[in-house]
Amino acid sequence: MRKEKSTGIRIMACMLAVACLLAFTPVFDGPALAASRPAKVKGLTLTKSAVQASGDCKVTAKWKKVKKNVKKYQVRIKRASAKKASFKTLAKSKLKLAFKGKAGATYTVKVRAMAGKKKGKWSAAKKITIAKPLTTYWSKTSAAAKRLRAYVTKVTNSKNKKAYIPKKDRIAVFDMDGTLTCETYFTYYDTMMFIDFCLKDYPDKVSNELKEAAKAIKPGYKADLSLAKKFAEAFKGMSVQDVYNFAVKFGKRKTASFNNMRYIDGFYLPMVELVKYLSDNGFTVYVVSGTERTTTRAIVANSPIKNYVPPRQVIGSEFEVKVKGHEDEDYNTDYKYVNGNTLIYTGDLLQKNLNANKPIYIEREIGKRPVLAFGNSGSDTSMMDYAIDTKNKYPAEAYMVIADDNTREWGTSDWKEDSAKYKAMGYMPISMKGEFKQIYPKKITKAKTQY
Repeated sequence: MRKEKSTGIRIMACMLAVACLLAFTPVFDGPALAASRPAKVKGLTLTKSAVQASGDCKVTAKWKKVKKNVKKYQVRIKRASAKKASFKTLAKSKLKLAFKGKAGATYTVKVRAMAGKKKGKWSAAKKITIAKPLTTYWSKTSAAAKRLRAYVTKVTNSKNKKAYIPKKDRIAVFDMDGTLTCETYFTYYDTMMFIDFCLKDYPDKVSNELKEAAKAIKPGYKADLSLAKKFAEAFKGMSVQDVYNFAVKFGKRKTASFNNMRYIDGFYLPMVELVKYLSDNGFTVYVVSGTERTTTRAIVANSPIKNYVPPRQVIGSEFEVKVKGHEDEDYNTDYKYVNGNTLIYTGDLLQKNLNANKPIYIEREIGKRPVLAFGNSGSDTSMMDYAIDTKNKYPAEAYMVIADDNTREWGTSDWKEDSAKYKAMGYMPISMKGEFKQIYPKKITKAKTQY
């Protein structure tokens, strides 16, 4: 009896011991599992490489090293428009992964460390969006932006033997006033600069004739050869540097046609975006303006396109310049420039850079036919026709900006009429109203009255 009771007690003790062991297993095994599971990945970052012509680019994901219990890393990449995510597995020595990002796509990326069957928690997710070129300030439906993207993609593809243009021959020319920047009266940079020069800054240095000419400029004035000669005459006796400095100084003044706009702020944001896009894809951009060259250089050098168009890539109207003290000598070969000399304006106009003068001076100064040309008026058609001439050995295109936006701008052009006219001439028309998503920085708004 006692033996059976003793045996029963021993059995009950064993059962109790097993129960206790089972009950306390999570307490002892939990930390052990946690110790063998890799830690959560930290420090994930996503970066983009230079964007290709199509807008595609390389995306690189990087993260910090997990120090213990890691045999490999797993990267999860989910494109917003895709139903499923893709997974990439990397050795533990790899702490980055590169993949091709498609233009217009948004990607979400996560990373985790793995040790056999034990998987660490996913890192915090990171997102990156690959914007299409010409979509920041251009409308999504812009036909011109779409065509430009297609053109640049085609001519920069070295595998496309028929269309490829070597980098050295990718020349793009832009008119300035009305194409890159506002040119309506009261915001037309060089015209308003001439008025201030004669009536506010140097009334004692200019003739009564010039002052009367400045007073006579009203809305609808004609920027003809006669007026260009007066602009040249106003600078007579001034050094090139002084004229440059005055142009910079004038640019900081505000125009009454817009709220919060200085004259230098008149650049169209979509066109600035276009200049950058072309420059990023190996195009050399020239500004070919009817405004005098030194003034144009001052404007460009203080504008949003300054990093893409250096002074040597500016072509403008030419006012005669000579060495001070030799203004009346016919040939500059009859004397020498020496230390301390000053280059000054003589007051004479050499050429107004409009119409046929544009291709003539492009040939003289660039020596190559452009493959892209951008203008906004009839005075630019010679330059545009020069680019798309059948003599051009490369595929070329020309675009015409039409000022048809009278809500954000002072444009009064008729889109239907002008677009039909320019299409017939072989140009791609650009509607400021329909294709410019944003024209100026947000702080700049149209004033109640233009004049």
